[in-house]
Amino acid sequence: MTTVYKKRIADRMLSDKLEAMGAVLIEGPKGCGKTTTAEQQARSVLYMDHPEHADQYRQMAQTNIRFLLQGETPRLIDEWQTIPRFWDAIRFEVDHRDEDGQFILTGSAVPPDSREIHHTGTGRYGWLTMRPMSLWESGDSNGGISLKELFHSPEQIACSCDMTLERLAFLACRGGWPKSTSKKSERAALIQAIEYYEAITRSDISRVDQIQRDEERAKRLMRSYARHQGTQTGIPTILADIASNEAEDISGATVSSYLDALRKIFVIEDMPAWNPNLRSKTAIRTSDTRYFVDPSIACAALGLGPMDLINDLRTFGLFFETLCVRDLRVYADALDGKVYHFRDKHGLECDSVVHLRNGSYGLIEIKLGGDNLIEEGAKSLLLLSDKIDTTRMKAPAFKMILTGIGKYAYKRPDGVLVVPIGCLKD
Repeated sequence: MTTVYKKRIADRMLSDKLEAMGAVLIEGPKGCGKTTTAEQQARSVLYMDHPEHADQYRQMAQTNIRFLLQGETPRLIDEWQTIPRFWDAIRFEVDHRDEDGQFILTGSAVPPDSREIHHTGTGRYGWLTMRPMSLWESGDSNGGISLKELFHSPEQIACSCDMTLERLAFLACRGGWPKSTSKKSERAALIQAIEYYEAITRSDISRVDQIQRDEERAKRLMRSYARHQGTQTGIPTILADIASNEAEDISGATVSSYLDALRKIFVIEDMPAWNPNLRSKTAIRTSDTRYFVDPSIACAALGLGPMDLINDLRTFGLFFETLCVRDLRVYADALDGKVYHFRDKHGLECDSVVHLRNGSYGLIEIKLGGDNLIEEGAKSLLLLSDKIDTTRMKAPAFKMILTGIGKYAYKRPDGVLVVPIGCLKD
């Protein structure tokens, strides 16, 4: 049976970057759709993990790597990081061809040996980060509210949403993995995330840099990370969390090593802090906020299913936040923006700040739902907005509460937008 390719936001981003740059590197976790996205625009392909030819490719790369770069352009080099020498070879080729759109590289891990890379690639390479699918891409958001339009005309919004709590819990556990979204049964879709988690702990976390790591220790660490997602928890707390189940002493350096490996395979993606100009001097917390790249990984790490989330709404709220951060990152990338968090020493915080390159930004609080939580979120957004020194930076383009459940998107009398995640798109 032929699988129908679902259009991705990354498709148009890749097209734009190929028009502007000689080569484009697509990075992201395994199974998020990098190769399939690249194949849609490539005219020839070299699969470095091809079981019949991989050894020959490696030998050829040592003696005549330019031969492997021959083919119709754009030429896709899939899993390029297995041969780091490709980086400099492609940079050289781009320089001498003096044409854009020559190569696409895809990789699900940072190269294990960067010593073979001697040039940054500045001016030759463009970068594109892919993540699991947003709800808009998987068809689970109706797309009635555009994040882009909120930056230009947030005055009037209106959209209905039929997302239920049960459906949202399933989507958090299923994740945005393309293969999961095409499964006929919910059970089969949920198994995808579980098997992905097993592959991480059994092999991927060790194969990334050829350092053998303990599978059970990796699972304990990922469970701890799942419990602390959405917080600025430090290494000592994670260490204390897992140390009681360790047969031998474990150091902070070991925990950092495991976390670095997870970053290199794009399993975790922490959120940096936002540092705005405020009217009064206030110490701003600068620690990164902990997040998995997809909420389904955290669900799998803790062994939770949709009903577990429904029966524990506090935990559900944390997992919902990770889902929203994933989607906001996908949408922000399409707008040439970044997603940050804010928290000061007094506890005033903002879950997400989408900041565009032109200086425009939107303040976003994430709440699963309920009038009390919405009121709490609105109060926080208005308080932070009042503290911003608009003589030194722009006022926020919008203030939004992103909710899990709610029948409508609307604008409150105080100007705060309330938008269900099932309405949002880029």
